[in-house]
Amino acid sequence: MDIPRIFNITESEHRIHNPFTPDKFATLGDALRLKPGARVLDLGSGSGEMLCTWARDHGIVGTGVDMSPLFTAQAKRRAEELGVAHRVEFIHGDAAGYVSDEKADVAACVGATWIGGGVAGTIELLARSLSAGGVTLIGEPYWRQLPPTEEIAKGCLANSISDFLGLPALIASFGDLGYDVVEMVLANQDGWDRYEAAKWLTMRRWLEANPDDELAEEVRSKLSSEPERHAAYTREYLGWGVFALMPRLHL
Repeated sequence: MDIPRIFNITESEHRIHNPFTPDKFATLGDALRLKPGARVLDLGSGSGEMLCTWARDHGIVGTGVDMSPLFTAQAKRRAEELGVAHRVEFIHGDAAGYVSDEKADVAACVGATWIGGGVAGTIELLARSLSAGGVTLIGEPYWRQLPPTEEIAKGCLANSISDFLGLPALIASFGDLGYDVVEMVLANQDGWDRYEAAKWLTMRRWLEANPDDELAEEVRSKLSSEPERHAAYTREYLGWGVFALMPRLHL
């Protein structure tokens, strides 16, 4: 079980596999008012930076599930590095359909809502692991500005403009699902740069070491095209954020 190999190559040096920077995860942890001993479930946990730093800074305990053996191994090493391996565990497995044996105070999917077939399905999946009064975290893209053409949307690696909503519409969609948005932390262009641009040096070093690999041509093509694509499209048009949700109270 693994993610497509191209991602294991291009993001092999990433600690964070989305447009958040360490300060954004720190802001999110503070915003959620995490208490020592709070239990956090992270589906699609990548290299474990969110759980590991929150365990260090807030004393949470947590479980992360990810399909990538490489990222899962990196998460375990990060936990050891930060001295929190006794507080967090990382499971190599399919997060789609994963339900925790122990209810979580925070159930998160930050950037992998495909595991539930989209936002609505992922929220439903997370709810099965969430304790009463707990918080759901969803990380999702949105349009910073609406692309004027479908070609520009595809330049942002979307299939079409309709793939994403604008920020007000995305927030409204959570309400339509019966949830209050109780916090949000949004990525910025610097975060996109750190996520996207960090791939370029990784690809260059990988090509130097693996010139005859079967994916060398694909990686070479990406290294040639990705900097310009990112500068022209993703950086200008696409936003990303983590939204904290709680079921609406019926008063």
